[in-house]
Amino acid sequence: MKLIIAYIQPHKLNDVKQALYNAKVCKMSVTNAVGCGEQHGYEESYRGIKFEVNLLKKVRLEIAVNQDFVEKTIAAIIEGARTGEIGDGKIFIVDLAECVRIRTGERDGDAIG
Repeated sequence: MKLIIAYIQPHKLNDVKQALYNAKVCKMSVTNAVGCGEQHGYEESYRGIKFEVNLLKKVRLEIAVNQDFVEKTIAAIIEGARTGEIGDGKIFIVDLAECVRIRTGERDGDAIG
């Protein structure tokens, strides 16, 4: 079992969700996040005062999958999120030691579904 954590551009969320749905990956958590990477932000002016915006809006996806779905999930995220520009995002794959479904008490692969 793996936990796949992806940071993507907010405007690409629907494309990523569609690509994941096509790959038969339907369970995920989505959170708004802010962060910075190679984009380094940008400079803005408000009422004549310049300031730097270096924490940019991102969307964080968390998807727990069984081993058979790891590569399909990664490929779907890349397909939906890639624009070819700096700031497309990152994907992190973390070993998932255990998973428990609260409603039924199922564990591990059965709990992920």
